[in-house]
Formats: sequence, structure tokens, C-alpha cells
Amino acid sequence: MKYRRYINEGLAFGLGCLAALGQAPWSIWLITLCAFFLSFLLAQKCMSFKSASSVGFFTGLGYFTISLFWITEPFLLEGSSQVWVAPFALLAMSSGLSLFWLLAYGLSVSLRYRGDSVLPLIVLLTTAELIRTKVFSGFPWSLIGYVWSDHPISQLSAVVGPHGLTMITLLIAGLPLVLKPYKVIRIILPSFLLVGSWGYGYLILQIPDAPPTGKIVRLIQPNAPQNLKWDTEMVPVFWQRQLNFTKKPSTEPLDLIVWPETSVPFLLRESKESLKNISIAASGVPVIIGANDRVEGGIRNALALVGPEGRLLTTYHKKHLVPFGEYIPFGEMLSTWGVRGLATRDGAGYVAGTGERLLEIPKIGSVIPLICYELIFPRNVRSKNRARLILQITNDAWFGNFSGPFQHLAQAKLRAIEQGLPLIRVANTGISAVLNSRGEVVVKTSLNEATYIDANIPSPRSKTIYAKFADWPMIIFLSFSIFTLSVLRKRVY
Repeated sequence: MKYRRYINEGLAFGLGCLAALGQAPWSIWLITLCAFFLSFLLAQKCMSFKSASSVGFFTGLGYFTISLFWITEPFLLEGSSQVWVAPFALLAMSSGLSLFWLLAYGLSVSLRYRGDSVLPLIVLLTTAELIRTKVFSGFPWSLIGYVWSDHPISQLSAVVGPHGLTMITLLIAGLPLVLKPYKVIRIILPSFLLVGSWGYGYLILQIPDAPPTGKIVRLIQPNAPQNLKWDTEMVPVFWQRQLNFTKKPSTEPLDLIVWPETSVPFLLRESKESLKNISIAASGVPVIIGANDRVEGGIRNALALVGPEGRLLTTYHKKHLVPFGEYIPFGEMLSTWGVRGLATRDGAGYVAGTGERLLEIPKIGSVIPLICYELIFPRNVRSKNRARLILQITNDAWFGNFSGPFQHLAQAKLRAIEQGLPLIRVANTGISAVLNSRGEVVVKTSLNEATYIDANIPSPRSKTIYAKFADWPMIIFLSFSIFTLSVLRKRVY
């Protein structure tokens, strides 16, 4: 019996690894569906919370170990003294996130309906994925629904959001088990759901897009490797490279130039001469830069708009900081022992920003500003008033060269679709891109390429259903489903 448990746990871990192949850059959605089908089959045979939760934990452990492997990259930088931390950080993160799946699989046994736990499991696993985006500041990376980021089905996120996509994915995988007594319907219904979702997305993509705005933006990508970014000999090289790209002539007049996150090597308000040099290079065109900003209370990660003569027109301070990256819980105490955030150079970490999430940029209009990690949260891409576009600056050098940068871009696609807004993302080492309001890439750079690109900013669509109601329809639906399953749980045949 003990060996059977170990076999099930090993199978569950392997299935979780296969399920993660649906995450960018692989996007192998069929393998993901098959992996969840087999994981559900394992869970279906479990008759106790302990056995089912074990399957859930190890499925999650495999899934998150593969999809989040990029988090080891910051520890493996050349010259890092924390290489030994990498496997422990990956195991700790994957295990922590797997606890949500453990509870979903375990509780599905107590909500068995007509002797079957797969339907409750689909509802509970969708709920678990939603909850992990909220609690302890949330971490919605590699949501199950992101398997469709490069497929027409992703267009449904404008209606049902990322968690609706997750439920659709799990229904396609699990309905053949839920409908096992109905030999024909068990094949027809999930096939109809898959083909219907795909067809809906395909039709949406056939609708002609609105003409571009006519506003031209230049994306500056300096390609500064993280181990050299703050090297005293290389800092002037990257600085001059950005100035040179900024002053390059354009075929059409520029309306905006965007530099990536922490793209300037000085504190924002402590080098007026450098800000003037940026403005001179841009010939007076407004320039978005990323910088550290010393304000009352500490250092903040900032996005600033530089106007003529180096004047700071507006500034946004990052609100949603990366735990253990940009700040350390109990940082002041731990900094005395040498424990600091990986992405910080000053003190024990950054201080979170405050204020409304909306910037006004001359000639462009209202913009939702995001710095790096903030983009992965659908709730961060919301504002009281309708914006014209989403703007993200980021330093994806932290994510390595394998899956991280591609997963980050995949999430940007979903944010654009959900809100019906074009999205501009400028990355230090790639992938910089302009996306239209359907999440399609209009233009992009390659990874690890020092370059710049000019693009006509796409037009926004009308406000989507998801932009109006956010996750509330899914929260209500999942709550009602769990309540209904709880009432019917004694109907076991």
C-alpha cells in the first residue's frame, strides 16, 4: 500500500511537469489537457482527503517546478555568492504554491457528487488558482489558463478573465471523466467546448482592427546583462547606448520615447544635468525613464516622464513590490545580517509607492503605468477612468534566457486582451514589444538584443466585459458552485 502511494505521487509529479509544458515558450496545450485528464483520473480513485491531497500536492509541485524554474536565475548570476540558495528557493516557492492544489484535490473528496470527485475538483482547483492571486499579496504567475496565450481561445479572457480561461481548460480536460456514464456525450461536450472556444476567438480575430492612433513611440532596449548592469566600467557604456538610440533619426516624427526599468544609473532627482542630456538627445520629445527615486521614507522604484530641458513632468512609484526581491519582510532587522532584496542596491529594499494608477502623457493621453512584476496582476491593470493604453517598463534580465521572458510576454498579451487596450512594454534585455488591443504582437525585439524600434501606437477597443466587472462574476459563480456541491454532496450513488 505504501509503495502504491509513492507510485501515485511520482506519477502526479510527472503529470504536473507535463502540464507545465503549456506555459510559454512551449504552449503545448494538448499535452497540458492530457496531463490534467490523467491527474484527475488519479484523484478520482482516491477515497480520502490524505490520498487525494497527496496527488494534488505532487501534481502542483511538478507544475510549478517546471514553470517557475526561471526564479533560480538571479541566484546563478556570475559572481553571485548565493548560488547555493537557488534549488531551495525553487523548492520553497513550488511547495508553497502547491499547497493551494493540495487543498483543492483533498477537499474534492468531501464534495463528491454521484460518487465522483472530478467536477468538484474542477471547481475547487479553479478557486485555488484564483485565491493564490490574492492572498499574501498574491502570485498569479503561470495560471493554468495561460496555456492559451498564443491561441485564439485567449480572446475569451476579454469576457471571462484569466480564471474563466482556467476553468474552461479544466472542463475540457475533465468532462470525459465527469460524463463517463454517457459514452457519446463525454466526447462531444468537451470537443464542442474546445472547438466553440477556438471558433469564438478566431471570429474575434477576423474583425478588422481600428486604425492606429498615428502616435509614434520609440522603444529603447540597451541589453544590459544583470551581472554587468551596475558594473562601474559598463554603466557609461549602457548609458551612452541609450542616448545614441534616443537621438537616432526617425522616418516619422516621434511622440514618445520609452527607456526600460532602472535604465538610468543615478537617483532621479539628483542629476539634473543627466536629465537635460536625455532631453537633448530626444530633441524635446517626452521620454519615459526608469530610475531609483529617493523620497521621504526611502528609495522607490520609479517611472518618470522627462520633458523639454530635463524637466520631470510626472512620476509614478511602483506600488506592488516583489517579496524577497525588492523588499524583505522585516527588512530593517534582517539587513543587519546582510539579507537584502535581490533587485535593490540601497538599504534593505524599496519602499512601495502610493497614489492613483494613471498618468497623463502629452499627445498620448491617459496611460496605466506598470513596472515589471506589476503586470502579472490583472487587478493592477485597472483604473477609475478609462485609459488609452497600458505601459510597462521592465528589466527581464532577472528572468534569464529560457522561459521567464516568454512567460512575462504571454501575460502581457492577456492583460491587453482583458482590458481591450494596446500595450507597450520596454525591457532592458528583451522582449520589448507593442501589442494591439487583442494581444497580438505588432512589433517586437529579440531577446538579448541591443536595439530600438519605432511603432505606431494601436487604438483601444471599447471597454470589455472583464474590464467592467473584473473577477466578480467568477467569484460569485465559483462560490455558488461550491455551495451547491456542498448541499448535494450526500447524493452518492
